[in-house]
Amino acid sequence: MKWVSKDIETYLTAKEYVDTAVIPLYSVSFGNEMKQSASSAEFITLLTNYLERQFTGRLMLVPPYTYLKSDHFEDIINGLKRWEENIEKNEFKHIFYITSEIDWKNYEDELNGSLIWLPSLPLEHLNESQKISMIESQVKQLLTLFTQKWHENL
Repeated sequence: MKWVSKDIETYLTAKEYVDTAVIPLYSVSFGNEMKQSASSAEFITLLTNYLERQFTGRLMLVPPYTYLKSDHFEDIINGLKRWEENIEKNEFKHIFYITSEIDWKNYEDELNGSLIWLPSLPLEHLNESQKISMIESQVKQLLTLFTQKWHENL
């Protein structure tokens, strides 16, 4: 389910089945890092949208947690922890963070959810079918990870 009113309406009537929140993590940079920042966000957006389609009815794709790459990481983490607290209070049993920023690996232990780091794949020179094929390949690997996490908590 996506963060759109129609899907939220469905969620409210069937929330006992939707136990997983997926939060894309985007860093925003300007100047020399702007293109890489945009490329990473594009990759994570395509990936999480495809993942949401695979697990419709089981997970909620939350709007991305977006921050300036130049901010202090402790401030970024504290803001994300507030999101995490709210999501956990609202009956989501599993939280997955998906990012292509390697810096998150250093703070993984501070989060209650599961951090998934994937290196950003350059998509700008691919046609649509090549993009879909590449994203499908990545999502297949994530499907196993998600089902493992779900089974751990049975």
